[in-house]
Amino acid sequence: MKLSIGFSPCPNDTFIFDALVNKKIATEDLHFEPVLEDVETLNKWALQGKLDVTKLSFPAFFQSLDTYVLLNSGSALGKGVGPLLISKSPVARSDFRDLAIALPGANTTANLLFSFAYREALNKKFMVFSDIEDAVLTGETNLGVIIHENRFTYQEKGLHKVADLGEYWEQTMKVPIPLGGIAIKRSIDVAVTSKVDKLIRRSLEFAFGNYPLITDYVKKHSQTMSEEVMRQHIDLYVNNYSLDLGPDGKNAILELHKIFASQQLPTRYTLSSDALFLS
Repeated sequence: MKLSIGFSPCPNDTFIFDALVNKKIATEDLHFEPVLEDVETLNKWALQGKLDVTKLSFPAFFQSLDTYVLLNSGSALGKGVGPLLISKSPVARSDFRDLAIALPGANTTANLLFSFAYREALNKKFMVFSDIEDAVLTGETNLGVIIHENRFTYQEKGLHKVADLGEYWEQTMKVPIPLGGIAIKRSIDVAVTSKVDKLIRRSLEFAFGNYPLITDYVKKHSQTMSEEVMRQHIDLYVNNYSLDLGPDGKNAILELHKIFASQQLPTRYTLSSDALFLS
């Protein structure tokens, strides 16, 4: 059986899925066709139900609960891993209402966490995450919310941290930060779904077993990152929650779901929150 699987080219995702899609582990009768794209592209595709298995931001997942269910393995949650709000020069919060803010996509968790912390800031410009640093540097926007490897490079470019949106979330909600998950179509047979979940975990266990090795597959998709930055990226975003959400991870996602619902963002889901997870 062939299954399409979408994830980003970032080191945390390629690290998790390398062994799975490149058959470094036995996948039995399942064959995975990888599609690597920016997370906001994957989010938009999830709303269309395009892929069988996909990485997606949680707001996109919350809007597609009628199509997808969250797997136990492969997610990105943690502490101290949230998006950062940056600027080129000092900015007062009282000015946020009028300032332009670059964000990595309307359906991203970064956008939701920013709105949670700064509800009054509405002048948003959505762009590919890798373009945000330059947007702030050139003055196209006054502020930017950065994710992924940009967390490790913004200071080198003379940019300054205004706030850690993950830190605000943790202090306010007292739970880990849910960033992104791996979901599978509800229409897929339950036995196949269970097998996919176990294979993703096995793929990650294989990667952990060989770490700190950075494989050619991870390097190939990491653009110009140094191996040091790749490892920082993996260390930050891949952890025990990636192996299994567990009660703490699921509780954190449910808390984020409540915030999403309270902000009355556009939604088309019809299922209750207890149906988010693979049973």
